[in-house]
Amino acid sequence: MNIEDIYKIIVMIFTVSNLAAMGLEINKNEAIKALKNSRFILLIIVWGWVVGPAIAWLLTKVIPLSEPHAAGLLLISLAPTAPFFPLMVTKARGDMSSAGAFILVATVGTVVFLPLMVPVLIKGLTVSIWALAKPLLIMVLLPLIIGFVIKVYKEPIADKIGPVVKKIGTLFLLITAVLTFWLYWEEMLSAIGSYAIGAQILFFAAITFLSYKVPFGLKKTQRSGMALGMCTRNIAAVFVAYFGITNPDPGVFVMIVLVVPLALIVALIAARIFAKDVEKEVVTT
Repeated sequence: MNIEDIYKIIVMIFTVSNLAAMGLEINKNEAIKALKNSRFILLIIVWGWVVGPAIAWLLTKVIPLSEPHAAGLLLISLAPTAPFFPLMVTKARGDMSSAGAFILVATVGTVVFLPLMVPVLIKGLTVSIWALAKPLLIMVLLPLIIGFVIKVYKEPIADKIGPVVKKIGTLFLLITAVLTFWLYWEEMLSAIGSYAIGAQILFFAAITFLSYKVPFGLKKTQRSGMALGMCTRNIAAVFVAYFGITNPDPGVFVMIVLVVPLALIVALIAARIFAKDVEKEVVTT
């Protein structure tokens, strides 16, 4: 077993544990309440798999990205929401009842739409729809559902094991980050002189701004959750998709890795702005 095989196993543990932790943390009553809002569900789909990929595609046309970096940007545009999404909603003083529903819909949507849209959006990649869908079903959707089912039927157990599972996910995220820098530091260093970082920041800023400023009937606290969910990315799902691609270019992987710090920075700034908006609204009323 070589270092690349070990790396894939570590990524798998990181993926499963983080998605399971997300499922264990979902508040079932709040999630069910939000899931009854058909407008909210439709907007998740529109922002996540219509507007988001359209923004990414447009950026690849106006910014002189290398082909691997462009492919990486398109790939990450298909997987909204991150494990730290609920924390960002809390910081933004957003509607937490919508956060649980957002996680469920975004995860299911990623499993459904990512395999279907990758062959269409990213030309030149050798991949089959089932090759992408199968690991997403097993490593992304299944852990989330198992965690959520435990939360629904055995809440005391979920509350007990949830923090442990989350710590495991965090630990393997750190291990993944260290190994990534070790294995791909040359490729990541080369991204500094390219347009990769700027393109990602523009993507996160654009999808966050639009999904917050265009209301479509949602309350401000609901829009902040929507915007933060679209700003952050399901890095675990993108990792799974990357390993399902035949002979992917390392440049694609570099774009995936850059998501972690860049999306977090933009989300923290956005959450602070959204929280101030809420405070202003409270004062004026």
